[in-house]
Amino acid sequence: MTRATVSGVSVPTQILLAGKGVDSSDKATFDVHDPATEEVIATIADATVDDGVRALDKAVEAQEQWAEFTPRQKAEVLRAIFDAVTKRTDDFARVMTTEMGKPFAEAQGEVAYGAEYFRWFSEEAVRFPGRFGGAPAGVGTIAVTRRPVGPVLAITPWNFPLAMATRKIAPALAAGCPIVVKPAHETPLTMLLLGEVIAEVFDRFNAPQGLVSIVPTTHASDMSSTLMADSRLRKVTFTGSTPVGKILVKQSADNLLRTSMELGGNAPFVIAADADLDLVLTCAMQAKMRNGGEACIAANRFLVDSSIAEEFTRRLTEAMEGVVMGHGLEEGTTLGPVITAKQRDRIAELVKDALDRGAVATVGGEVPEGPGYFYPATVLKDVPADAKILTEEIFGPVATVSVFDDLDEGIRRANDTPFGLAAYGFSSNTDTARKLAQGLRAGMIGINRGAISDPAAPFGGIKQSGFGREGGTEGIPRHRLPRAAVTHPGA
Repeated sequence: MTRATVSGVSVPTQILLAGKGVDSSDKATFDVHDPATEEVIATIADATVDDGVRALDKAVEAQEQWAEFTPRQKAEVLRAIFDAVTKRTDDFARVMTTEMGKPFAEAQGEVAYGAEYFRWFSEEAVRFPGRFGGAPAGVGTIAVTRRPVGPVLAITPWNFPLAMATRKIAPALAAGCPIVVKPAHETPLTMLLLGEVIAEVFDRFNAPQGLVSIVPTTHASDMSSTLMADSRLRKVTFTGSTPVGKILVKQSADNLLRTSMELGGNAPFVIAADADLDLVLTCAMQAKMRNGGEACIAANRFLVDSSIAEEFTRRLTEAMEGVVMGHGLEEGTTLGPVITAKQRDRIAELVKDALDRGAVATVGGEVPEGPGYFYPATVLKDVPADAKILTEEIFGPVATVSVFDDLDEGIRRANDTPFGLAAYGFSSNTDTARKLAQGLRAGMIGINRGAISDPAAPFGGIKQSGFGREGGTEGIPRHRLPRAAVTHPGA
C-alpha cells in the first residue's frame, strides 16, 4: 500500500477496497491541500465509477458472511474499533487538522466524539426490538422481526471528516449492513486512515473485509448515480448541502432506496431578556465557533431581546476579539482556515452584502493578507432583514446580531427560514425556557446549552434540512426492515 507522511503520521493514499489498498482502475490521482498553507500534502488515488461498483461487489459478498456473526460478536468488533481509534487519537487529530484546518484540540475532540459512535452502537447491536403476540381476531400469532436493509452508500462531508463517517458506519455494521464510503475529496486522508484501522480490527476478528470500503473520488456525481441505479444497493445516507440532497433523493426513487438526508441549516440562537449572559456567552462561542463555524448546526442568527442586546453584542465582540487565528497545529490557535478559497470568498461576499445594506462590523469583516484560506472571527450588528447572510448558511466564523422587542416576535423570526436542523434558546425562567423549547421549529433544540450533538441523541432536521435520524436508538432501525410472520394456529 502506497503511503504519505502527513504531519508526522503515515497514511494510506490508495483506495481501500475490502481492506486492501489499490490504485484507481485508470491510475488517476488528485492532490490534497493544507488549507492553512495551500501546499499539497498528499496525492490520492482517484476512484473511478468502476472502482465504486467493485466496492459494492465486495459489500454484497460480505453481508452474507457478516450475517453469520451473532449480535454479540458484532458488538465486540465495534467495541474493538472504538478502542483502536481511541488509541490513535493524536494521529487522527494531526491528519484531520492538516487536511481540514481545525485547531488540534478540536480535532482531538472530534476523534473522541466520532469514536464514541462505535462504542454506542456496540451496545445497541444486541438490542434489536421485535414483538410477538396473538392476532386481534384471536386466530394465530404475529411475530415481527427486523432484517438488515442491505448494502449502504455513505457520502460524507469535509467539515467533520471522521465523525460524520463513524455516525454512518457504526450503525450500518451493528445492523448487519456493509457500507461503501465516499469521503469528500477535500478530506480523504482521515477516512483512509480510519479504513485502515477498521481493516486491522476486522483481521483480528476474522470479519469480512468487504464490509467497509473507502472510495475517494473527484467523480462523486457519476459514482453516486451509478451505485444508486444498481439494485443491490439498498440505502444511501448523505450529509451535505440541501441542493445536492434533493438530487440524491430524486435518484433514489427509481430503486426505492432508503435514504437519510442530513442537509443544510440556518440555526437561530434566541436570547430572552432574563437569560444568564455569562452562560449565553460561553454557549454562543460553542455554537458559533466550533469548527470555525463550519458546521451545519452552527448558530447563524443571534436574535436578542432589545433590553440586553447592547451588552450581549459588546461581550460577544470581546470574546471574538480574543480568538487566535493560525495554523491548527500551532500552539494557542483557536481558529484555523476555512476549507477552500471558494468558501472564504463566499463568506466575504455575504459579509460585504450585509455591510453594504447597513450592517456594522464590531470586529473582523475583512479577508487577511497572506497564504491560507483564512477569515477572521466577525460580529455584525444592525443587520437588515434583507441581507443575504440572514437567509443563507454562513459556514464560517461570522455572527450576526438582530434585535427583537417581544419573545413571540423572536421565536417567529427564528422560525422564518426554510431550514430546520438546529435551534438554540436561552432563558433563566422555566416557563420561558419551555416556551422556547416548544416554539422553536427544528429537529434538534438546545435550551441553555450550545453543544447538542451526542451519539445517544438522534441527529437530523426537518423542512429543507432533511429527514431521517442518525445516532441514538433511532440510528439502527433506519438500517433494518420489519418482517411479519403471521402463523396459523395449526402450524
